[in-house]
Amino acid sequence: ILDVTNGCIVYQEQVMQICRELAGFTLGQADLVRRAMSKKKHDVMEKERQHFVTGCAANGISEQVANELFDEMSSFASYAFNKSHAAAYAIVAYRTAYLKAHYPKEYMAALLTSILDNTDKMLSYLKECEQMKIKILPPDINKSFTGFTVEDGCIRFGFLGVKNLGRGVMEALVQEREQGGPFNDLDDLCDRMY
Repeated sequence: ILDVTNGCIVYQEQVMQICRELAGFTLGQADLVRRAMSKKKHDVMEKERQHFVTGCAANGISEQVANELFDEMSSFASYAFNKSHAAAYAIVAYRTAYLKAHYPKEYMAALLTSILDNTDKMLSYLKECEQMKIKILPPDINKSFTGFTVEDGCIRFGFLGVKNLGRGVMEALVQEREQGGPFNDLDDLCDRMY
C-alpha cells in the first residue's frame, strides 16, 4: 500500500486502502475515516479506532500493531490530502520554488504585490528580501507603479504598499506619468493630477 511513497502515508486514499485491506472496512466505512481526516475531526477518528483494531485482529494483526498504525493514521490526519490535491500542490510548490530560486527579485516583487492589504505579511516578506540581499528602493513619484516592480536589480516599492493611497488615484497617476512623462515638481504634479 505504501510502496509508491517509500513506506510513508501520504494520501487519504492510502488510509482508505489500509482500512479496507487490514481491518476489513467496507468502502463506506473507509470513506467515513477519509472524511473525518479531511475535516480534521479527530474525535470521529478515535471512534473508529476500536472498529479498526477489531478488524485487524480478525486478520491476524496484533492489537499493539493495529493501535500503532491507527496512531500513525490519526497523526497523518492533521495534514492529509487526497492524491489529486497533493499532486496539484506539489506542482505549485515546485514551480514556486523554481521561480524563487531562478528569478528571486521578480518572485519577491510579485509576492509583495499579492499581499498589499496585509501589513504583517508585507513586513515579513520585506525582511525576507533583506535576508536574500535584495535591496528595496523607496516609493518614487516618477518610478513606482501601483505594485512592486524590479528596477536595476532591486525592488521598487509600489504605491499601494504605502498606507492610505487609493488604488484609483495611483492608477491615474501612473497613467498620467506614462502619457505625459515624468513629473517635474509638485506644481506639475498638482496641475496634471487635478
